[in-house]
Amino acid sequence: MSARQRHGCAAASAVMVLAVCSTRLGAQTWNFDVRLDGKLIGTHRFVVEGEAPTRRVHSTARLDVKLLGLTVFRYRHDATEQWRGDCLQEIRSITDDDGKPLEVDRRWAVPDLPGTGCLMSYAYWNPALAEQQRLLNPQTGEIDAVRFDRLPDAALPVGGKDVAASGWRITAIPPPSSRQDAPPQQVLTLWRDRADGRWIGLDALVKGGRLLTYRLP
Repeated sequence: MSARQRHGCAAASAVMVLAVCSTRLGAQTWNFDVRLDGKLIGTHRFVVEGEAPTRRVHSTARLDVKLLGLTVFRYRHDATEQWRGDCLQEIRSITDDDGKPLEVDRRWAVPDLPGTGCLMSYAYWNPALAEQQRLLNPQTGEIDAVRFDRLPDAALPVGGKDVAASGWRITAIPPPSSRQDAPPQQVLTLWRDRADGRWIGLDALVKGGRLLTYRLP
């Protein structure tokens, strides 16, 4: 898998207030099938626990790209985030990016006053994401500049049915220090259920025009 594909996986692994399925009181879970050009390559699970003032988010990705039966790329990512409202307070993540180990362990002082500004990760589950101009990459710990553009509505398959979806294009630009290992920018598409705003999908264009997709089975 290329650097562009890896950055797409990294951005997508960002750890993610609306339930797709509820596993227990106070927890919401998303279990995505991940495909590359339509071929299943693994899963990415997100769990959001607790109320807004003290949310904890867990993310687990297991991806394997195979060619002629052989594994040509392996990706493992585990992350835990602590939130206070819409502000990221703490993140710990461990990533195996095809043999390259990465760890992030960071904490921030969260402002007590609203409007004073704080940092978010790629929290696709949070509707406030589209208001951000910078986001933390949970794989690298670096901060990307981001721009959100509204896209036309479309039908997206969810659980075997087409759902009317609202789309957002996310253009993410990593800091100069990381661009030797990543493309100058990454383009993602975030999909939400038009009826209730819940997160239902994610797309990423990767090198060679290949498409990485997250879909709910």
